[in-house]
Amino acid sequence: MTKPFRFAVQTGPLHDPDALAAFAVEVESLGYEELYSYDHIGGERPNGPVDPFVALVVAARATTKLRVGPLVLNNEFHHPVLLARTAISVDQMTGGRLVLGLGTGYAQNEHDAIGLELRPPGSRVDRFGESLQVLRDLFDTGASHFEGEHHRVDLPGIGVQPVQARVPFLIGGHGRRVVSLAGRYADVFQFTGLTHGPDGTPSGGGFALDHLLERAQWLSDAAGERDSAIERSALVQMTAVGAAEATELRNSEPLSGFVDVMDETPFILAGTVEQIVDKLERRRRDLGISHYVVRDPQGFAPVVEALAGR
Repeated sequence: MTKPFRFAVQTGPLHDPDALAAFAVEVESLGYEELYSYDHIGGERPNGPVDPFVALVVAARATTKLRVGPLVLNNEFHHPVLLARTAISVDQMTGGRLVLGLGTGYAQNEHDAIGLELRPPGSRVDRFGESLQVLRDLFDTGASHFEGEHHRVDLPGIGVQPVQARVPFLIGGHGRRVVSLAGRYADVFQFTGLTHGPDGTPSGGGFALDHLLERAQWLSDAAGERDSAIERSALVQMTAVGAAEATELRNSEPLSGFVDVMDETPFILAGTVEQIVDKLERRRRDLGISHYVVRDPQGFAPVVEALAGR
């Protein structure tokens, strides 16, 4: 089943409530359906990463329909019961507009800075799977009785209830085990194309179309009967709308390693509106991607106007 195009934004003055409220109103007026924060620790004061949830309440209260969420939470930072309590509270405070973005975490330096172990990839994914099970139980029933390697939960009632009948989980990742977990738990699966070095530093090692076709098949295999219900998403790393803007981006240093994949990958969207529309329609046909998250809401607005809801 072909899903209509939807667009979202991950950026904004998250540290400034007045500026954020105005920004959220603008984002909604441009046709975007969601505004996302991120889950990082550290950075330059005073405008470094804020709590991934607090700013979302401000954005939702300033708008009428804009959905909000963290993109994505570092699962290593959170205990699933405490996370569920916070996230359900945010769903209440936003009138049922939360999208819960979830990922395994990857940044070694952030973990080192707070003295928190960054587990090896295999153990990290194991813990992520356990967290997803506990979270889904708590969101759906308010209770969780679970015993695994990383979590032991015996909670007959969490005491808070979301507004939404089902709070959607957005799961982002690239490795096969995370994609398979998305097949089981995700309402939205986000292709990232990001691979990570030994210290967690991300790179676009999975931007090529053949990598994404493989992961699309992994998702379908893992999802089984759920496959058609899962919305497929892409976190766009670079955009340039317009012929001159696209040429400038193509010749820039950040693109030097991606020239061979630029015309096919959904993570770099550059060209005229017509060219980008054609590309997104092709990626919907072969990968099923209908949901895009960008970081330049004004610059990308002509594409949103051309495609949103189609």
